Amino acid sequence: MPFFRMDDSVVITPVKILLVPGHDDKIWGAQYGYIKEADMNLMLATEIYNILSKDKRFQVYITRDKNGYTKEFADYFSSQKAEIVSFKKKAKQEAQDKINNGSFIKKVNVQHNLVTEDMSIVLYGINKWVNENKIDAVIHVHFNDYPRATKWTMGKYKGFAIYMPENQMINSKESSKLAGSIFLQLSKKYITSTYKKELGGLIPDQNLIALGSRGTLGEHTRAVLIEYGYIYRFGKNSLRNNAYKNMADLTATGIINYFFEK
Repeated sequence: MPFFRMDDSVVITPVKILLVPGHDDKIWGAQYGYIKEADMNLMLATEIYNILSKDKRFQVYITRDKNGYTKEFADYFSSQKAEIVSFKKKAKQEAQDKINNGSFIKKVNVQHNLVTEDMSIVLYGINKWVNENKIDAVIHVHFNDYPRATKWTMGKYKGFAIYMPENQMINSKESSKLAGSIFLQLSKKYITSTYKKELGGLIPDQNLIALGSRGTLGEHTRAVLIEYGYIYRFGKNSLRNNAYKNMADLTATGIINYFFEK
């Protein structure tokens, strides 16, 4: 709990939030024209960081800044690489054992792009770091895409979607509540995804490493991955800048409401 009472005073334990701007400068995700998703993710995540870090009830971390991965995370990925590989291997084996013995049932998920080996080390490394540092919530920031003829082509889909752990995953219950709180705010201004597999806007998923697939996040770690919209809908600089501010405000409000509003 973020607050607990000791004697006649209230002692505040800050809520630990990790913001993960999706992708990086080497693997930048979606692209529309010269606009790269990794750059958009960083701009939006930084806006959210700036809002929450001013609130003393939160202790906020971010994996990347304008110079790349922060020193803490760059050093961790480098020094802990062997341990991360072992963490990943163990998680995969335990997950397969659960599938084999029938205690976990695989379900159809929205199809995602396969991650490279280097990116999987980053994602599993983030989960390992989260567990070790007892992070309360992880927010992965992304913009969406769908196969198009060229990176200059406008696509047909629009709208946001929030991915959350499927209900067999140990961190599903509280993650879904956090997802719902953020969804409630974003839906005040933005429509949900028109892509048929994302209709409704709240999408349970088993396979995303970001959400703790294969049991790689603990029961009390809330995890959501937000696709804030389709990248080709944000071609103008002014439109992107306004979106970053509005989306950050709404996301921060959703997070604050989840943790502190009764």
